[in-house]
Amino acid sequence: MSKDQFEYVLRAGDDALILGQQLGLLTGHGPVIEEDIALTNIGLDQIGQARAWLSLAGRLEHAASSELTLRDEDALTFLRDAPEFCNCLLVERPNGDFGDTIARQFLYDNYAVLWLEAMTASSNDEMAGIAAKSVKEARYHLQHSSRWVLRLGDGTTESHSRMQASLGRMWPYVNELFDVDELTTRAASEGWGVDPSKLRSAWDAGVNAVLAEATLSRPDDDFSMRGGRTGSHTEAFGFMLAEMQFLQRAYPDCNW
Repeated sequence: MSKDQFEYVLRAGDDALILGQQLGLLTGHGPVIEEDIALTNIGLDQIGQARAWLSLAGRLEHAASSELTLRDEDALTFLRDAPEFCNCLLVERPNGDFGDTIARQFLYDNYAVLWLEAMTASSNDEMAGIAAKSVKEARYHLQHSSRWVLRLGDGTTESHSRMQASLGRMWPYVNELFDVDELTTRAASEGWGVDPSKLRSAWDAGVNAVLAEATLSRPDDDFSMRGGRTGSHTEAFGFMLAEMQFLQRAYPDCNW
């Protein structure tokens, strides 16, 4: 079970880590100073969640095989190659313009709140504890991104058209969030994980309500991109990972 739990928790940690890194890249580039600070703080929340999940993942991995050297959250962040990461593709999408950043955040936040709420009932006390703490932050993140979708969608003609275009660019990466595989099936059946497909109807309802109020159209579901969960990532991911890992790769085991 520890190996399954390691792989499952690693997915959660990688989602939070990569989204946090993407938001960190926006520091100093927000459209206004208040939003610059807000995105930076949301990024820090994601990094904090990543540390909790990845620290637990390292312990679970070690428990699954006594021959493995314990990898802490730093090792799992800076010493894995791209195919070893199992984040969803949505969080690795480039920041693009502000509409892209908000669309990515909004679509992911709706999923994160539902998943974390469900995980608070995990039979694994550590997973449930991390979820209970993280969901409080995720609810704020969703409130923030929803308000921006409303503001941009129901704003000027230009802001509306650009927000609609951003949703279209991010939408192909949504379905992967709800994919079911052998790991998620075992996790749900054993009570320590969640069947993501059961979150879809609530996600649809939440997203549709905001889009309707924002006078935005829901994009079609006729094309989907997948592969992140199994280590197949987009070209942009490699560049982002190289920047994130540069210092540790150039100066192994460095300390401040």
